[in-house]
Amino acid sequence: MSARVSLQARVEQYLAERRKLGFALRSMGPRLFSFTRYVATADHHGPLSVDLMAAWARQAKAGHGDRSTWARRLKALRPFTSWLRQFEPATEVPDEAVFGAVPGRMTPHVYREPEIIELLAAAGKLGPEGGLRPLVMETLFGLIACTGLRISEALGLLDADVDLQTGMLTIRQSKFGKSRLVPLHPSAVDALERYRTQRARHVRNTPELPFFVASRGRLLGQPIGDRQVHRVFDDLRRQLGWVDRGSHGTPRIHDLRHSFAVRRLVLWHDRGEDISQRMLALSTYLGHVKVSSTYWYLTGVPELMGLLGQRFERFANPWEDGDE
Repeated sequence: MSARVSLQARVEQYLAERRKLGFALRSMGPRLFSFTRYVATADHHGPLSVDLMAAWARQAKAGHGDRSTWARRLKALRPFTSWLRQFEPATEVPDEAVFGAVPGRMTPHVYREPEIIELLAAAGKLGPEGGLRPLVMETLFGLIACTGLRISEALGLLDADVDLQTGMLTIRQSKFGKSRLVPLHPSAVDALERYRTQRARHVRNTPELPFFVASRGRLLGQPIGDRQVHRVFDDLRRQLGWVDRGSHGTPRIHDLRHSFAVRRLVLWHDRGEDISQRMLALSTYLGHVKVSSTYWYLTGVPELMGLLGQRFERFANPWEDGDE
């Protein structure tokens, strides 16, 4: 990069120009600033290279991403690096040769109820006996499964964000900078109340306390790390011997969120409710920016494609049962 103009300044200039043209850039902005921080941390000087960009892309999801995740992350840099070449002609522009083409949205592993029960039971048996760690993990995975929260949203909760009197979670500045309220089922309220009561035996409750806390040594009471949670989940997944029914290679924590959405849509279908009328509510509850992200489940998940096919058959053959 030119010594006269910093990379961050160029990113700010690029985003300002694009926003004047009407682009929201809700995801691109944070990604470009993330790349800027990575470049600074790497103490990189000179033109931006594809190798540098690829190394940044591999940092996605705390190092737990796959090639498709890296490809999507790298793709976000292409418009910016193409624009940057007018000022820094030696800037390299990444192409699909690095990680391959960005695939379409991949099918999730939809957890069956026994699998979720097994996961929570296994988490509750983690060591040390009588410690806080098994309680944290069991409650965390249970909350994600019954609310569809993103893991970042669950780990970002403060104690003040969990109002068990009204049965409401406050999700602050989640993905795309949106905040929302998430109502809780009474059974979830009971589980969170038990967790909070038992947590108080180890850590003093304060409004600023992270709701899910680290449990060991000097880290006791500090925010629990995303990487640690994924490591525990991967160990439990292998212990339980699950076979992936999606297309990501292995069941993931994020699939608990997908499973919540699928179970809700199946329930509405079984009740004979108009799913199209319910979609906006589900989209808001999940924190989707566009309702189209919620509609994807109807065509991208085999369990729901079957229901969609049944609906179409009834539409196409209204007299199938002989009612003429």
